[in-house]
Order: sequence, then structure tokens, then C-alpha cells
Amino acid sequence: MLGAGVASAQSTSATLRGQVAGAGTDTTVTATNANSGFSRTVKADANGNYTVAGLPPGTYKVDVVANGAASSQNVTLAVGQNATLNVDGGGGAVTPAGDAQNLDAVQVTAAPTALIETRTSENSVYITTKQIDALPRATRNFLEIADTVPGVQFQRDGNGNTQLRSGATSANGTNVYIDGVSQKNYVLTGGVSGQDNSRGNPFPQSAVGEYKVISSNYKAEFDQLSSAAIVAATKSGTNDFHGSFFWDYSNDDWRAISPQERRDGQKADFKEEQYGATFSGPILKDRAHFFIAYEAKEYATPLIVQPGSVYAGRADELPENLRAGLGSVTTPFKEDLYFGKIDWAVGENHLFELTGKYRKEDEVSGIGDQTLYEAGSLNGQEEKRADLRWQYTGNGFLNDAHITYESAFWNQTPMNDGIGYVLSFWPQNGDEATVLNAGAGGSYQRKGQEGWSIQDDLTLDGIEWAGSHTFKMGVKFKDIELNSIQYNPYNPQFYYNIQTSTAVPYRVRYGEAIGSAGGSVISKNKQYGIYLQDDWEVNDKLTLNLGVRYDYEETPSFLNFQTPADVANALRSWGNLDNANYDIENYISNGRNRKAFKDAIQPRLGFSYDLQGNEEHVVYGGAGRAYDRNIFDYLALEQLNNSFVSYNYYFSSPENGACRTQGTNCTAWDPAYFDPANLQGLGTAENSGREIYLIDNNIKTPYSDQFSIGMRNLVSFWGQDWFTDVTLSRVESKDGFAFLRGNRREDGSFFIPGTTSTVPVDYTPPGYGSVILGTNGLETRNNSLAMRIEKPYTEQSGWGMTVSYTYSDAEENRQFGEHYSLDQETIAGYGWREAAGIAKNRLVATGIYDLPGGMTLSGKLSLASQLPFYGRDCTAGNDDCQIIQYKPDRSIGFKQFDLALSKDWDTGSDVKLNVRADVLNVFNWTNYGGYITETGTALDPNLSFGNTNYVLAGPMRTFRVQFGLNW
Repeated sequence: MLGAGVASAQSTSATLRGQVAGAGTDTTVTATNANSGFSRTVKADANGNYTVAGLPPGTYKVDVVANGAASSQNVTLAVGQNATLNVDGGGGAVTPAGDAQNLDAVQVTAAPTALIETRTSENSVYITTKQIDALPRATRNFLEIADTVPGVQFQRDGNGNTQLRSGATSANGTNVYIDGVSQKNYVLTGGVSGQDNSRGNPFPQSAVGEYKVISSNYKAEFDQLSSAAIVAATKSGTNDFHGSFFWDYSNDDWRAISPQERRDGQKADFKEEQYGATFSGPILKDRAHFFIAYEAKEYATPLIVQPGSVYAGRADELPENLRAGLGSVTTPFKEDLYFGKIDWAVGENHLFELTGKYRKEDEVSGIGDQTLYEAGSLNGQEEKRADLRWQYTGNGFLNDAHITYESAFWNQTPMNDGIGYVLSFWPQNGDEATVLNAGAGGSYQRKGQEGWSIQDDLTLDGIEWAGSHTFKMGVKFKDIELNSIQYNPYNPQFYYNIQTSTAVPYRVRYGEAIGSAGGSVISKNKQYGIYLQDDWEVNDKLTLNLGVRYDYEETPSFLNFQTPADVANALRSWGNLDNANYDIENYISNGRNRKAFKDAIQPRLGFSYDLQGNEEHVVYGGAGRAYDRNIFDYLALEQLNNSFVSYNYYFSSPENGACRTQGTNCTAWDPAYFDPANLQGLGTAENSGREIYLIDNNIKTPYSDQFSIGMRNLVSFWGQDWFTDVTLSRVESKDGFAFLRGNRREDGSFFIPGTTSTVPVDYTPPGYGSVILGTNGLETRNNSLAMRIEKPYTEQSGWGMTVSYTYSDAEENRQFGEHYSLDQETIAGYGWREAAGIAKNRLVATGIYDLPGGMTLSGKLSLASQLPFYGRDCTAGNDDCQIIQYKPDRSIGFKQFDLALSKDWDTGSDVKLNVRADVLNVFNWTNYGGYITETGTALDPNLSFGNTNYVLAGPMRTFRVQFGLNW
């Protein structure tokens, strides 16, 4: 019976295990990295079982010395893999025993064997370096290839921003582990740093060796996630000096015209340029090495500006001065990415690694949809990370320790200063909706995190008393300061009703800082995590993975917050809440009635059953719970809106009539109010419609429950090894964060009795504005069938392919990506609907083929059924609108076929030239990402309902070229 494999998981190290048949009493197994010389030696037990743990991914020469003879074999180990290699210790290929640490002593000529891991309970897929380098790509974001995994989507919206998500769960629930260290974004959305509102890459692709995608049922090592986990290993230097350079380019002449551009008769400027270099080599042969990478990208991205609400497709009804800003516009982006790594092996027992990353981005953003270019923002991001890692290996144990530092900040300022112009549609009986944003933008923000952490993972394996158990346990402590600065609105925003007057505003929204720290929140958080994992190999067929973890976090800014006395008194004395469906006391904090969430106990259970005991046919499954975290950007709004106060004031005028408010924040219009200095005198002592944000005192942490069962097979076909996987799974995500409207009418109702719309926006506590309540409530549930067929690429065969198909039956109780839920009384009012962010049917197929003459051809085909789009049906009247989903009549909602062709030239020196061409969307299929889904009323129908809004979900046919040098 084999010894249980080490569960190295997010540490990224691989484990080689197996049995030496006919082993003697003094049998040793040595694994030596073919490139760096890194080596580890273990002794087999009396039954010939061995485990070599803590191996960085790569190609190894495995030497077995038994019974006075030695045999050797070359194998390739993937990131975080538990691979099995059984060896004949008494016969087979026997070579003279040599120094296993000196590869010059034994000539390595055989191609390495890629070992396949089948005995795992995780829903996981390996992404190889070959796939990252060879497959067609729209970006150099290494996460882009993750969408070849069933159920996983890499999304690039019309603005060029990217996100990764799994199933129906939010992208916020993902986490990426680089060399065992979490890259979690605690303040902003997107899951990890660099994936919130960014066209950039979170990490240089040239520094990523390979990675593993776990879509669900991960083991207890993984923390702070409820969706997909990405486990990536970075490249290291070798015993030889190497370097590379690349330049990747495309522009508007190499891109097919879009339907919007064809309609407008003008093609928008477009440019995507990426370039970078790597350098690596030895510091001390076989002992210490370095690796350095730099990548940059410069983009000019075309976007579409168009009116919203029922005026979508009705541009001729807009003020003439605004029409010139409609159509295609182009926004710039610049990113610099640096990565460096030094590794040092001290003997066979100690491995030290020091890594660092720096990322800087600058861009123009916030443009498109209903926002004109002039109202856009200037965004900047800066991220610094460092990791000192020490792996210590002894007889039967592996200790992996990290000390880390991180600093990641995102900044946003308006492109222009002055006053904003918001054109709205607000019928007398109906809800306010934005048509266009113009003038000076309103957003000024600086948000980020900075701190340090220490984590330690101890694995016990091969210890006599443990038998066939492998125990892994770990602890983590993080001291992280979360920072949020927000002036919203930074510039006053004047609102105009398109139905009454586009020259005289009916209300204004403006802000004012209170005190020296106005608009700023700092929270010095402490995070704690602990887990225990037991991988128990019951026999040569059955393995049980039994784990549990616990996480705890303190957020002082939330726990110690005291609701201002004036706000608390106003809410308690407001009679409209007497018959409301919620208790306002659950949202008023005295600084002592809030407790940190303590229920994050997460069992993680799994099994695998090897039907024949040879790892060729394995049934596996699991069940577990995974807690994510509440985004600080949401929690901070409670304080931000009490230190930088947002006021709403309404105007009466002959053009617009009386103020549309029940409060005291009303005055006659005077053009003098266009001067921001005069706004500050609008009775601020009476709060002037000051918005109130409140968070539930008993807020919970979002989580997902995951269940799966499947079967993996390793079969031989056409003389090649094929890998198949079929999985049934169910994932339920719960307690997602949402903002609800706390306003109520005099009788405590939300809607006018007998209606389903007209929210009580103008019913507010005396002197105050809207009441916004932060609480739990967002949920998703997804039943899915995932199938994958893979023929791994090998140099011997010269080709490889993958086919991934996912059927998803997914539901959600709120529109995907929306945490503001202000137009229904409760989340239940939205009802359960088909999940809008995930297709019912999705197929992704890839292929890599080596052609003669040093050329490689690769392709990728993506097909998905039509997604639904949310909208409103107001045909019964503006006071009786219903939430609907509109699904275009298309059997295939998304289709794209990409090709890449590359060729290497030997220049006659140590430098090789590479030329590569990518064609994205070869057949120029048009994939629309949005439709006009407002019906209008029976008396004023929206004749554009069901038409596309021309926003694209994928590129038009685009040609890219890349030149590279390798030495």
C-alpha cells in the first residue's frame, strides 16, 4: 500500500510518492531538478513506500538506489501536484549509481514523463506553461486561460476590464495564491488585487510557470474565498543564464469595424501594445538563482456612450449640445509590472525564496454607457508585495513558512472640476432614472490595504505512528490596515428632468467634509486562520480527505462605530418607521453592540476511490463550506457618509413645478446656486437632505456550500494518453452583501398600495435624505454538469487538445454584479431568476499542434448559449412596473474562434527569434453584450425595446503580431 500523499495545496510545491518494488533495507529515492540542480533525498520504508515533498514544479531526474543498483527516470511535476511514480528496485533499467546532485554524472536523454493526478477530491484542472505560452489570447493576463476549465469564466467587458469567476458565484469570491500567498483584495471588488475596474494584468505572465484551477471543493488550506481558487507557481532561475524580450501590438487598422462604428460612419481609435523582458541565471550553481521579469501595456480602448432608460435608441430627443458626445470614444491606459525572485537551497533540507512585485497603472475611466467623456475619471493603481519563504524538510515532515508585506491602493479623481450635469427621466408617477451624465464627474476616491502577515504550514507524512495518514496543519495571522477615502460627490451634480426642463435643474447633490478627517476611514484589521487536514489513504483504492478550518477577523472601524446622535434621534422619532418591515435599532450602533463574526467554521470533506488501484479510473466527490469576507468598501460607507456628508436639495421653479420631496430640503431655484460656494449655505444646519448609510449590527460573512461527485479516467487511445473527467456539482452561495432602501411612507409602506413601483425616495426623515441599509441577502444556487477531455501536449507527440463543456442550471435572487437593491422593499421582492452572468451551455475547445519548420499552430473555440438581460416592463403604467428578463432569440449567444501561429528561428547564436501572429474572432462573429430592456408604457412605448445597445461582449476580428527574442 502506498503512503498517503502530502497535501501541499496552495503552497504550490509538488509531492512525488510511490512504491519501490523489491526494495531493500536501505533504499533511497532522490529527486533532482533538471534545470536548477535543487535536490531532495528520502528513504523508503520497510514496504518500499516513499514520499518526496516540497518540490518546486518542474522536470526532475528521479534516482532510486536499492539492492546495490540504481535506476533513474525523468518526470515532470505540476504545481501543487500529488504524483505517483512506482519503481522496480530489483530490476528494470539499471545504471551505475552516480551523484544524484550532479546531473553531469549521469547523462539524461529520455524525455520526461508527465505524471497525471487523478486521486484528488478537488474539482481541479492544471494549466501548463505550454498552454499559457501557445494558446491565442486577447491579453497577457495569465488568468485568461482559466476559462478552459469547466464552469470558470474569464470575462473582459466592453471597457477592457477583466474578472474571473466560477459558476454563478460572484467574482468577489475568487482568490489567487502566488507561491502560496493570497492576493486577496479586502477593500474593492474583483476578488484579487488588480481585478477591480482595471484593464491591466494582476501579475506578469512571463513570470508564471504554471497554475492550478480549483473550481470547488478545495481542501482546508484555502482561505478567504467562496468561488474559484487559483494556485500559481512563479518561475525561478536555473544553472544557465537566460533572457527573453517580447513586443506585442495591434491597432485600429488591424481590427474589423464594429456595428456601432459602421452605423456612425466613423471608426474609433484603437491600440493595444505590450512589451517586456526577463533575465535569469545562477548565483551559486545548484544552490542559488535569480529571476527578473518586466511587462508593460499601453492601451487605447474604444467605448460607446449612449442614452439610458427609455431614451436608449432615441438620441434625437436629447438636447443638441449633448448629442455630440454620443457614440464611440477612446480611453488610454498604461501599466508597468515588475517581478523579482531569489532562491537559495541550503543543503537538502532548507529552501529560501525572496520575491517581490510592483504594479502601477494609470488610465482614463468611468466613460461609456450613459457617461460622456468629459464626465470621466482619472484612475491610478499602485501595488507592492514581498514574500520571504522558508521550506524546511526533515524525516517525515515539511514546514513551509512565509512572512509577507503588501500595499495595494486604487485612486480616482474627476477628469474635470466644476459642476456636473445629470440628465434624468422622472415621470410624475414613476422612478427616477439616468439618461446621461455630463459636465464634471463626481467621484474622488483613494482606497487600499497595507500590512504584513505570517503563515506557517506543517505537513507530517511517513511517520510510523501516523500510518497511512498525512496530516497538514497551519496557522495564519495578518495585521492589515484598510483605508478608504471617498468624496462623493466631489463636484456638485445638478439633475435635469428631460420631460420638463433641460436648462433648469430640479435638484442638486453636493458634499461637504466634516472635521479634519472628513471622508476618510481607516481600520486596523486583525485576521486569524487555523486549519487541520487529514489525507487518509485507507487502502490502495480509497482515500479520504478530512479537513476543517476556522477564520476570524476584527474590523475596528465597524465594531467601534457609533451612529451620530442626531442621526439616531431622527430615525427613532421618525413615525414612518413605526410600521416598517424592519427594526431600525438593528442598524443603530452605540459602539458596544456589535461583535465580530465568530461562526466561520468550515468543514471540508472529500474522497477518491480508485476502482482498480492503478489511478486509471477514479470516482471522487466532496462537500464543504467556504467563507469569503465582506468587502471593506461597503462597510466603510457607513462612516464615510457621516464624515463627508452628501446633501440632496430640491428646487421649485416655473419650469419644473413644486419640489418633489416631503422633507424640508426644498427652496426656490436661483442661478446663483451654480456657484458651489452658495450651495454650502443651503441650510446645512438642517442637514439638507443628508444621506444616511447604516450597516446591520449583526452582519454575517458571505459563504458557499459546495457538493460534487464525479469520475476521472486515464485511457490510451490512438497510442496517446487521454484524460477525461465528468462531474456533477451543486454550489449554494449565501449571505451576500446588499444595500436596501430604508425610506418608508407615512404608513410604513414601501410602494403606494396597489402598485409595484414608485419607490419612496422623497419620503425621508425630517431634514435628511435617503436611508440606505447594508445587510445580507444575496444568494445564488447552481446545479452543473461538467465534462472535460484532454490529451496533454507532449514534445514526443507534438500536439495536445482540450474540450470542456458545462451545463449550468443557475438561479440568483438579485441581478449579477448588483449590490445596490434600492427599488424593492426586500431582496425577496426581486424573486429568483435565471442567473444572468452564466450561460446554460458553454463549450471551450483548444488545440496545439507543432508544424514542420519550428512552427506551432494553436486554436481556441468558445461557444455559449444566450444570456438573459434584466429590464423593466412598465406597459401597465409607470406605477406598476415589473422586473423582467429579456433573452434574445439566439440559440448561440456567444461564439468566437481564435488562431495563433508562431515560428522560432535559430539565428546561429544563442539567441532565438520568435514571430507570432494571433487572429481573434477569425470569422468576425458579432457578440452583443447588452440590449435595450425598458418597455416604456402602453401610452409611450419604447419602440427600441429588444434592440441591441451595440455594446460588445467580445472583440471584432482583430489581428495581433508579436516579436520575441530568447537566449
